Amino acid sequence: MALPRRLFVELINMASVGFIGAGTVGTALAVRLNHKGYDVTAVASRTRASAERLAGMVDGCKVQGNGQAVADAAEMVFITTPDGVIPQIAAEVKWHRGQSVMHCSGADSLDILIPAARRGALAGGLHPLQTFASIAHAIENIPGSTFALEAEEPLLGRLKEMTVALEGRWIELRPGDKVLYHAAAVFACNYLVTLVKLATDLWQTFGISAPEATEALLPLLRGTTNNLQNVGLPNCLTGPIARGDSGTIRKHLTALKARAPQLLPAYQEMGRQTIPIALAKGKIDKEQASELEALLSQSDW
Repeated sequence: MALPRRLFVELINMASVGFIGAGTVGTALAVRLNHKGYDVTAVASRTRASAERLAGMVDGCKVQGNGQAVADAAEMVFITTPDGVIPQIAAEVKWHRGQSVMHCSGADSLDILIPAARRGALAGGLHPLQTFASIAHAIENIPGSTFALEAEEPLLGRLKEMTVALEGRWIELRPGDKVLYHAAAVFACNYLVTLVKLATDLWQTFGISAPEATEALLPLLRGTTNNLQNVGLPNCLTGPIARGDSGTIRKHLTALKARAPQLLPAYQEMGRQTIPIALAKGKIDKEQASELEALLSQSDW
């Protein structure tokens, strides 16, 4: 007979949790889980200072000398080291049967935890789809985030409950999905920063500094994300391609060629990728799309 949800969550929260690695992600998860009643008992890190920092933010958490000591002290262990170190820890630690071992890598699947699974541990992946510029921002940004989960039952159910406790939502990934999932995150997050950098570079050509340009562009960025949330793709798309305004696109290309030719390839490629979104919105027809495609594909700008 299935346990009532409240009792199930209470049983999960009784399992002791440990962290091997005390960087931004590990510290933020430890703090948030502790706030939600999870018994975060142990931490070890490459530098004792980072482990002590995490322990100082979590009631009852003790600093351990190494990863093995964390595994000996906790039933659920998160390996939150840099990605390249995870396989080494999975292989070196002597896990016990039934223990849960999770990593938080965005790009790696469960294959890096095979040594732990061979010892009888339950292997899982829990990746917060969020940008963490600092520990304070990470702790603040976790609620509302989506978590990418990889695991088999019963660990998968435990990670889902943990995600709910963290006030997030979850998606379940198959073994071959992780790298493209992470590439998508890079497009949406990291390359957005790159696009803003390119925009501020253009502002500097007419005498506006990068900090001033960033400040001016932030409300536009917020408006764009609000439209994405409230209107959704493809209807949130605005601008000259959305309305089939090839005249404005031609002016952009001409000006970029004259004053910022290094940005032409990026502008053209982004424009070409935007045409299908405009078509899906229904505000341009195939003839307009073909005209825009030809304009943006010209190599003699």
